[in-house]
Amino acid sequence: MHMQLLPNDKIIAFEWNFGPSNISLPGGRCVVGSETTGCYSHSVEFDPSSRSIRPLTITTDTWCSSGALLPNGILIQSGGFRLGDRVVRFLTPCANCDWVEKKNGLIASRWYASNQILPNGKVIVVGGMNQFNYEFIPKTSTSDQTVYRLPFLEETRYSPLIPNNLYPFLHLTPGGKLFIFANDRAILLDYVNNKVVKNYPVMPGGVSRNYPSTGSSVLLPLILSSNFNNHPEAAVFICGGAVPDSNQKANAGVFITASKSCGRLVITANNPSWEMEEMPLNRLMGDMILLPTGDVLIINGAAKGSAGWYAGREPVLNPVLYRPNAPITAKTRRFEIMSPSKIPRLYHSTAHLLSDGRVLVGGSNPNSNYNFTALYPTELSVEAFYPPYFRPNVSRPLISKINPGTNLEYKQKFSMHFHIHQWHEELGKIYVTMVAPSFTSHSYSMNQRLLVLALDREAQKVDFSNYVVDVHAPATATLAPPGYYQLFVVHEGVPSKGTWVHIK
Repeated sequence: MHMQLLPNDKIIAFEWNFGPSNISLPGGRCVVGSETTGCYSHSVEFDPSSRSIRPLTITTDTWCSSGALLPNGILIQSGGFRLGDRVVRFLTPCANCDWVEKKNGLIASRWYASNQILPNGKVIVVGGMNQFNYEFIPKTSTSDQTVYRLPFLEETRYSPLIPNNLYPFLHLTPGGKLFIFANDRAILLDYVNNKVVKNYPVMPGGVSRNYPSTGSSVLLPLILSSNFNNHPEAAVFICGGAVPDSNQKANAGVFITASKSCGRLVITANNPSWEMEEMPLNRLMGDMILLPTGDVLIINGAAKGSAGWYAGREPVLNPVLYRPNAPITAKTRRFEIMSPSKIPRLYHSTAHLLSDGRVLVGGSNPNSNYNFTALYPTELSVEAFYPPYFRPNVSRPLISKINPGTNLEYKQKFSMHFHIHQWHEELGKIYVTMVAPSFTSHSYSMNQRLLVLALDREAQKVDFSNYVVDVHAPATATLAPPGYYQLFVVHEGVPSKGTWVHIK
């Protein structure tokens, strides 16, 4: 249900904390918690390189909660169901660390809320079931002890039973304001002064995009300039979803076809308007993952119905690749259908970019419990999707050194040394990307962000197959909030493996 990559390249995966699971706590240990008594684990640390798992312990209900990575690399995780709805949990990336749970870490109940890391290192928590407000975590000052009203969330609710505005899409703009999308419309929020500073046009098409109609959203790559006074253009891309009453009809046994439509909006424009496109496949509950190249992978989901238990039909097995910079012509489309998986990934499935450039895909449980005989059984496997840059006989660049080191400061110039195995008489197009790891749940990758960094000059050859390029770190925390990022060098559309850097 939930997935987060840590700076030690381990994946934290977990679901709701209820009943038996397929993994026992180590050493025959059992726990007694406020909501659970048992010997089963509902959270694991997964090492993709060794395919090993380490069971973790959670004692409160994390069903449909949210999370983010703090600047120090600690995973902060908030809310959930029942007695977990006000809990804030922390997991430090270390060999033997386990979850630390803080009851009443939230003021309001947060179930189906969204998180976004901010330039000051705080996390804003927005919305949730019957919550038309936001607050900040962790609680370290008196200003954090307030819940701020946000009437927009009440205005965008379709109905109390079918909200269509849960897990709102949050994207931090280059100017430091917060773009919030819910149902079919968006605002720009000045969260410092609790003021809506812009209302965006309604997204055309009559389609709801948030839970339970459940489309997905990404902030497209931010292309940075060496002129630190220039803010980059920022565009949001939202795909899929369903008509507003799709969940109600699915619960009555009528499964409506999901939407093909996508919308692209330049959120930094003075008078923005939606540029509409169509995916080659109908899809809801799809995950949208930014690849190191800047392309968008759309994976998982269903072609009919809605999110929720037993509500989806016709799994969409083929991922789709979206190239945001490709021109739209009669002969060229930005979308390309990829090879299919054999495993349906419906409600409560996830996807996450790994440092080696693969995408980890896991889960799917559209049932109210572990059920291995249902139409779409509980799926306990994970698998890896290999994007096109893994095609045979393609040499990937290799980052060999970052000078002066991997701890960066804003506006800092640093040198990236890299190696290309194949001989090139002339080096092809080179660019450097910096990717923030996301907290992925319910078809939305919170805090996902990709920056194309400014280069000081073209890459220089050091010797036969070694090169160096001078790179500018982002200028401000509004472009890249403090914390850990994966750094990639991309040569002719083929990325290196990621190198972790920390920006403070």
